[in-house]
Amino acid sequence: MSAIRPKPATGEIYHLYNRGVEKRGVFMDDADRSRFMHNLWIFNDQSPVLNSKYYFAPNNMEVRLPYLGPNKAERDPLVEILAYVLMPNHFHLMVKQITENGVTEFMRKLSTGYTNAFNIKYKRVGPLFQGKYKIAHIKTNRHLLYLPYYIHLNPLDLMDHGWRDGSLKDLKKAKSFLSSYDWSSHRDYAGESKFPDILETAFLRNILGTPREYQKNIWEWLESRQLLELEPIALESL
Repeated sequence: MSAIRPKPATGEIYHLYNRGVEKRGVFMDDADRSRFMHNLWIFNDQSPVLNSKYYFAPNNMEVRLPYLGPNKAERDPLVEILAYVLMPNHFHLMVKQITENGVTEFMRKLSTGYTNAFNIKYKRVGPLFQGKYKIAHIKTNRHLLYLPYYIHLNPLDLMDHGWRDGSLKDLKKAKSFLSSYDWSSHRDYAGESKFPDILETAFLRNILGTPREYQKNIWEWLESRQLLELEPIALESL
């Protein structure tokens, strides 16, 4: 019997996940990843997006987004984005709903907008993502504490899947790789602001601590080989 899909409630926190149809890649290059980051900002608004190209500089490959539109102060966000990671064929988001139906509307706009742009660029048709996005309600302090670690450690799959089963071969290399990965919020919590216009860090700062405390704790988790606990926490109800 399948789990009942949670209906997002205002003020609650959720883990959102989706991957490419047939596990195909959804981010083929840095331009795609930059486009998705742009979409995280532009579609997180109760107002309709009439012309997203007006805000997007496709030739700008800097990690930070230097210009996101003239009326930022007037925006009315649907959710607060607390943590994220982009992987070649999927993404994870940790969000707090702040308006009624905020999660549902945000994910509808995000999926449709990115798929349309991707299909035009690569001259394809049809769905890009594997059905409706997956959602898990974050209900406990344990989930709140460890889900950001799980999200931020995902890029290690690109160098060594051993982090998931406690058989990581080169801890020093793993730390260096994670610290240089541009497409997650890890570096924001580690003290290097990458996408300040997209992320709301204050809430998790109260849980994860200062940048120094956060780095100490995530590296201790990586060294402790106790990461098997993270996956069931992260994927519960997805």
